[in-house]
Amino acid sequence: MEPLTGEFRNTLDEKGRLSVPAKLRGELEVGTFTLTQGVDKCLWLFPPAEWKNLSEKLMSETSLFHARARLIQRRILAPSQEVELDKAGRIAIPQSLREYAGLSKDCVILGISKYVEIWDAEAYRQYLAEHESEFLEAAEELGELTL
Repeated sequence: MEPLTGEFRNTLDEKGRLSVPAKLRGELEVGTFTLTQGVDKCLWLFPPAEWKNLSEKLMSETSLFHARARLIQRRILAPSQEVELDKAGRIAIPQSLREYAGLSKDCVILGISKYVEIWDAEAYRQYLAEHESEFLEAAEELGELTL
């Protein structure tokens, strides 16, 4: 699978369906995907192989006897739901996940190499504004990175 990249804007319809941009659909294999709560009040959409890898690591490398591990499992694994692309290239986002991410109408869809993030457009704008100085500091730290 090619890396999933790009920033796109689409509208959530009245039935809670979101069109996956054609560029991302072309990179995703046909079938069922896993949608779950992400960090920073967005949703994460994983292709099957990537979800299997993440969920197996979360379970095998954490202990049920550690409170922080259980918290991560409850926030990432437990709310996950399988979704399918319909014939029109849309996914139906379950109500509980729409509420978690505050999705109303306008959405931002980000391809981030191995997964996709789905944001409410206004929440994403606010996130970027609030974290600009932190981004600049992080970018400065990458100054030693060679390409």
